[in-house]
Amino acid sequence: MRVGVAYADGSRQVWLRIDVPEGASALDAIQRSGLLEMYPAIDLETQKVGVFGKLVKLDATLQQGDRVEVYREIVCDPSQVPRRDGGDDED
Repeated sequence: MRVGVAYADGSRQVWLRIDVPEGASALDAIQRSGLLEMYPAIDLETQKVGVFGKLVKLDATLQQGDRVEVYREIVCDPSQVPRRDGGDDED
């Protein structure tokens, strides 16, 4: 069956379409995609994985057409992020 594997490293996004056998897991798809070789810094022990934006475990069984996403930790300096006051911008 055909699934996608997606990852973004901050400077570029990768979306690979691959074939996996029926009953394949999210981990199977990630390993077969070659993503771990392209991005050796990926650590599946600490990074979260999802399917279409919903967190899943690595052993989650995939369905035809699923998109497996490997999420990276977002690191930012809170003092550099503009605050949102939640109000409208009308004066």
